[in-house]
Amino acid sequence: MATQRDNMSYKDIKRVVLDRIQKRIWAPDSLLPSEIELADEFCSTRTTVNRALRELAEEGFLERKRKAGTRVLNAPLRKAQFTIPQVGDEIIEAGRTYRYSLVKREVIDIPSWLSATLATGSEQSVLYLECMHFADNTPFQFEVRWIVVESAPAALDTDFTQIGPGAWLARELPFTDLEVSFSASKADKHIAEFLDARDGDPIFTTQRTTWLRAQPVTHARLYFAPGYKMTTRL
Repeated sequence: MATQRDNMSYKDIKRVVLDRIQKRIWAPDSLLPSEIELADEFCSTRTTVNRALRELAEEGFLERKRKAGTRVLNAPLRKAQFTIPQVGDEIIEAGRTYRYSLVKREVIDIPSWLSATLATGSEQSVLYLECMHFADNTPFQFEVRWIVVESAPAALDTDFTQIGPGAWLARELPFTDLEVSFSASKADKHIAEFLDARDGDPIFTTQRTTWLRAQPVTHARLYFAPGYKMTTRL
């Protein structure tokens, strides 16, 4: 069963291990050889083997327990993965022309609901922004964003007329933690006007909250024009 290779990479090892799982050479619920044994078989290091097995565990094919070894899962837990691109990149990659426009910018006291969401003090200030993103001059996304001034003071010196807040934050203040949710919401009159929709139309909506080392940075609501869809693969 052994397949000797010279200096196999973790990707090569991962490919061989997955092939054996799919061909039932290592059947569901069976225990894999130890990392030391696999490293010897693949002429590799234990660290390289560990990375290959760790990724397969993260992808739902293996279960790893300290001192109990690595076991093939009875039913692989397939996980959907998706990227969260900048809206401008998403539009350009679709072969369309991107245009951005600032609608509103003002510094306000943090709303009570946002203070509760972010677990911040009620005396915080936030930079409130409304922005439009267009694809081929057609409404694509209406963005409503709150940036915590204490976490991102440089935002006060940026007028956001030439760059969207999402792109600016990605460049100036990359997040360490992200919470994202997807839902369908009804467009109110204000949102519908920007998205060429009707009042009450169902709108694909994303909410994102980011932190930098436990410090809340921003909360955004992104409303997409009717017809938008998100696709992922298993």
